[in-house]
Amino acid sequence: MAPKDPARDTSAGPAPAAAPPRDFLDASSDAAAIVSGEGVVLGWTRGAEVLLGRPASEMVGAPAARVVAMSRDPARVAGVVERCRAGMGWNGVITLRRSDGRAVDVDLRVSASFRVGGDECFLLSGRERRPQWTVGQTVLDGFLTRSPIGMAVLDLELRYLWLNDTLERFGGIPREQRLGRRLSELLPGLQATTIESLMRKVLETRVPVTDYEYLGWSWADPHRQRAYSTSFFPLLDAADTTTGVCYMVQDVTERWTARRLLMLVNEAGTCIGTSLDVLGTAQELADFAVPRFADFVVVDLLEPVLSTEGHGAWLTDAGPAPVRPLLRRAGMSSVREGCPEAVAQVGETAGFLPPPHGLNLLVEGEPILLPVLDPSDDLWAAAEPERAERIRRFGLHSLISVPMRARNTALGVTTFIRSLNPISFQPDDVLLARELVARAALCVDNARRYTREHTAAITLQRSLLPQALTGGTALEVASAYLPADPSGGVGGDWFDVIPLSGARVGLVVGDVVGHGITAAATMGRLRTAVQTLADMELPPDELLAHLDDLVLRLSGEKTDDEAAQRSSASFLGATCLYAVYDPVTARCTMARAGHPPPIVVAPDGHVSFPEPPAGPPLGLGGMAFEATEIELAENSVLGLYTDGIVEGADGDMERGMSRLGDLLSRSDADLAALCSSAVEQLVPVPQPDDIALLLARTHRLGADQVASWDVPLDPSAVAEIRSRATRQVAAWGLGDDLAMTTELVVSELVTNAIRYAEPPIRLRLIRDAYLTCEVADASSTAPRLRHARSTDEGGRGLFLVAQLTERWGARYTADGKIIWAEQEIPAPAS
Repeated sequence: MAPKDPARDTSAGPAPAAAPPRDFLDASSDAAAIVSGEGVVLGWTRGAEVLLGRPASEMVGAPAARVVAMSRDPARVAGVVERCRAGMGWNGVITLRRSDGRAVDVDLRVSASFRVGGDECFLLSGRERRPQWTVGQTVLDGFLTRSPIGMAVLDLELRYLWLNDTLERFGGIPREQRLGRRLSELLPGLQATTIESLMRKVLETRVPVTDYEYLGWSWADPHRQRAYSTSFFPLLDAADTTTGVCYMVQDVTERWTARRLLMLVNEAGTCIGTSLDVLGTAQELADFAVPRFADFVVVDLLEPVLSTEGHGAWLTDAGPAPVRPLLRRAGMSSVREGCPEAVAQVGETAGFLPPPHGLNLLVEGEPILLPVLDPSDDLWAAAEPERAERIRRFGLHSLISVPMRARNTALGVTTFIRSLNPISFQPDDVLLARELVARAALCVDNARRYTREHTAAITLQRSLLPQALTGGTALEVASAYLPADPSGGVGGDWFDVIPLSGARVGLVVGDVVGHGITAAATMGRLRTAVQTLADMELPPDELLAHLDDLVLRLSGEKTDDEAAQRSSASFLGATCLYAVYDPVTARCTMARAGHPPPIVVAPDGHVSFPEPPAGPPLGLGGMAFEATEIELAENSVLGLYTDGIVEGADGDMERGMSRLGDLLSRSDADLAALCSSAVEQLVPVPQPDDIALLLARTHRLGADQVASWDVPLDPSAVAEIRSRATRQVAAWGLGDDLAMTTELVVSELVTNAIRYAEPPIRLRLIRDAYLTCEVADASSTAPRLRHARSTDEGGRGLFLVAQLTERWGARYTADGKIIWAEQEIPAPAS
């Protein structure tokens, strides 16, 4: 097989370039065969089968010349063989014929001869030759000239030597005017100085600069700023000498705009909606957009959105003719101090919608783009004459109005206007405006919903807390309450002062676990329960036991509403302290359920913390509560509080209780001032817990306000007891009418006690805010009010008492019970 001369011409077209040299032993993908010195094939590889389509069974033993597709040249073959026998090998191009008759050019290599046994052999390997086409000068010139990337070549003085059509189009300056001149002489507004300094650095260091982005204007589009990405690299000659610099420019305005949009929207997420305040959110939107996006921004919201009443939204489906709400200015900002462009100020009725649009724009409309504002337009002149005058005066020239909607709710409209910025708004800017307004609309809607629900929660809590506290003549009371949320949030702390029979007063303070409307609602239920149980005249320990049962039931309530289940599950219990003060005996009975002990400040300033058994918090169940009784001197101050006031920043309750005692021990005749001063000093900054403080200054009923008599167990004694009571009422100067009704009440209550109760029996009259008649006995049988028939001889006693008095009832003591009735003391005649 004679190898082909490698210098031969193989085609009439563009000359194929020589294949790059390869390692002779790199035959991983080559066709290979072993040929004997006589030209017979001894071995045929799989690669050879693939290249020529001839299997080994056909070729082994056959002459290699049968696959050669070119004229024979015995002399050249002899020369190749001689070279290979000399140990140098040979390579060149040869044309072979495939089994299908197609000719294929192969880069052939012939190894130095070697022997197998006594026979001389040669290793032939090759691969198909694939032409590598060269690019002609005409093709290269066309590519450089028409490339979508702008390109230029500058000399060592940074003067233009050559540029393509794309760069000429980018700059808007004809090629003839550029050649021989520098960039800074042609486009001074295109950061030319910075770009030339980069090119000088490339010439000095020979280090390319790639993908340098910048903004600028060109003569091709002088009214719009565009973004460009430029790369610079040095030009070197054959002697490795720097001859100039080449730069390539690509217009990346769209990419830059998209990136700017994303960055602005992300930045807006951190700047807009930082508080749950509608007006604050609207102002944040205006402040963010100026001057980043516009020179003057106004945010106008529908009046219902700013209202805390009703639904807080414009219900467009409220009927065939829904009320047309007003737009009110909620926020605005300007590059000019004081927003002189504005016709309406924040809080005023705005009503601005670009004519001819109406309120339907807020519900169904798309953003409005007015690239050019013309104040002389008839629509502006007729519908908005004052605004047309401001447009003319301040040079407002371009506008975008975007309806604010969130969760299918119309909220208002935001208007962006440019004046100092000479670039008019473009369609791309509408996308950014829409994104900014959409993000702000969600924040406004969240604030609207929060404000409405927060107002409802505060209203609920205020209605649940006592509106006015009175301790009668027995106690002077003052209170202070601070929720955990400094803006007037909702918590679970509560307190109350409850008038009881016999001139006694009940004092209660409690703390429901958690915050928010659930805690407030639970607090209201517990407060109502305490009032009800107190009216049943239960002693403090029994009252807490009943309250504990109620909390257990509340915690175990089930509901089908999953959200309500989660809300209910957050309520785990409460703490409470209940005390009853008796001004007749000057003694106070108290019990507590996991609550801090009360504080007592004696008239001399001595501070003590009487500690009734703590008891478990409400809601645990299974444990008893114990009551403690203490005596309080006249003008002592009794303080009930929640843990928030004594925990403080350090969380040390003992230290907090000591600080509270020091503050309350100061002599201050005004109890309300003492209460507020203590809270202000103990809690100077908002705390994470609610705070309640209830102070009561004790007073004792004098001996001249109480009269009592032992009652013999003899019906004949009723007349004498009745007479004594009548004389006492007369001695107190309470009038004949009160004396007469007192006589009847005493007669009925004493008679019933003698007839049905057990001795000892005692009558007591108390003159306080009411005239109270009490009959005590050793029986635990409860009285029962019944309506007697007309033929009955008795059974009308308690019914008569109920008709003659303001209220009546019974309470149990350790020795029995007390039946009491109260009569209102008429005001003295003026």
